Amino acid sequence: MHFSLAFILVSLPFLTAAVPLADSPASRGIVVPITKRGSPLNGVADPSALLSSARRSVAKIQSGFTAYERNTGVAHPLSRSIKLSGRGSGGDPLTDFKAKLWYGTISVGTPAVSFTVDFDTGSSDLFLPSPKCGSSCSGHNLYDPSKSSTAKDLSETFSLAYGDGSTVTGEQFTDVVSIVNLTAKSQTLGAATQYSSGFMSSGFPADGLMGLGFESISEYDAPPLFQTLISEGVLTSQVFGTKFAASGSELFIGGTNSALYTGSFTYLPLTIEAHWQATFTSISVNGKSVVGSTAAIFDTGTTSIVGDAAGIAAIFNSISGAQAVGDGSYTIPCSFNTPISFNVGGKAVSISPASFNLGPISQGSSSCTAGAFADPTLTANFWILGDVFLQNVYTAWDVGGGRIGFATLA
Repeated sequence: MHFSLAFILVSLPFLTAAVPLADSPASRGIVVPITKRGSPLNGVADPSALLSSARRSVAKIQSGFTAYERNTGVAHPLSRSIKLSGRGSGGDPLTDFKAKLWYGTISVGTPAVSFTVDFDTGSSDLFLPSPKCGSSCSGHNLYDPSKSSTAKDLSETFSLAYGDGSTVTGEQFTDVVSIVNLTAKSQTLGAATQYSSGFMSSGFPADGLMGLGFESISEYDAPPLFQTLISEGVLTSQVFGTKFAASGSELFIGGTNSALYTGSFTYLPLTIEAHWQATFTSISVNGKSVVGSTAAIFDTGTTSIVGDAAGIAAIFNSISGAQAVGDGSYTIPCSFNTPISFNVGGKAVSISPASFNLGPISQGSSSCTAGAFADPTLTANFWILGDVFLQNVYTAWDVGGGRIGFATLA
C-alpha cells in the first residue's frame, strides 16, 4: 500500500448507510459507500513510507501463498516468484500509518454492533479487535463475542504474521455478519487479542479488515464473507463491483453499478482462484511496449503498482525526467503527463497522470514520487496492481465466473 495526499480524504465521515439503486434491489445488488482515508502530510509524499507499503504488500501476497499451500497441499504456482521466503505466514499485513485505506461499515453479532473494515481483495479473512486486546486496540470499536447471542467459539486460534515480524493473534468464532442489509448467519471471523502497531487507531481508522479473496488463501481455511453470502442464498449474483476515486467510491455487492461505467466489460480469466490473479498482455509508455505479458494480482489493499526491478526500470527509462531513488522507488517531474497504458485482454487501460503522481517529495519541489515501485524479491513472473491501476477503471470481481472484468468509468 501507499498514499498520495492529493487523494487522501481526511474530512469525510464514516459512511454507514446503504444506498440501493432505484432499479437494483438487494437481490440484484446494493451499494456500500466506501471512504478513503489516511494521515495528512501537508501535501508532501514520503517516499520511504510508500516504499515500505509496497514491501508490505509483497509480504502479504507471500503470506497468501503460504496459506494456499497449507490449505490445498500444493504450492501456489507463483510462490517461487518471490525470492525471499522468511517473511512470515498467515493473513494480511496492514500498511503503515501513512497509507491509504478503503473502508466501510459492517455489523456483527446479536444485537448487531457496527464496525468499520478495510476492504481488501488481496486477502480472505475478517478480523476485529476484541476486549482481550491490549492498548494497541485502544480507540477501536471492540467485538465482544460474549455479548453476542449468536457467537460460537470454534476453539481455534489464529496468528497472522507480517513482513516486519509483528503479528496479530486471536481466537476464531462464527457469528452473524451483515454488510448493509445482506446478512450471513454463520461467518467465520477472528477476535484479535493482539494488534500490531500498524493497526493502532492513530494511523488506521478502520476497526478491522475484511478479505475479499478466495477461501484457498484464508488463514482460517474458511469462506470469506462474500462467498458465505453466496452459499447461504443471500445473493443471486456472484459478482461485486468497485469504483475507487477521490469522491463517489463504492463497493457494489451482488453485481455491478451500471451508472458508474460505460460500454461493456473486458474480462480476464483468473489463473487460479486464490488471489485475484490474471495476466496482462503488455505495458506501453508513449505508445511503445516496454513490458510484455505478465501475471498480475489485482489488489485493493495495495495502492501502488509493484513489479520486478527490470520491468519497473523499463517504464521509467521511457519517461523524460524520471529519476531512480536507488531503493526501488522513482521520482517524476510534478508536471508529468506521459501516456502509460496496460493492455488487458485487448483493452487499453490508461493510467492517469493524477493517479500515477503521488505528490511532491518536499514542499515546493518540482519532483514527485511515482506510483510504481520495484521490489527486489520479485522475479519477472508477476506484478501487483493496486490503486494506481484500479482508480482508472470500473472493476467487476466475478467470483462465480472465475474472472475479473474492466470497464471504462462513466
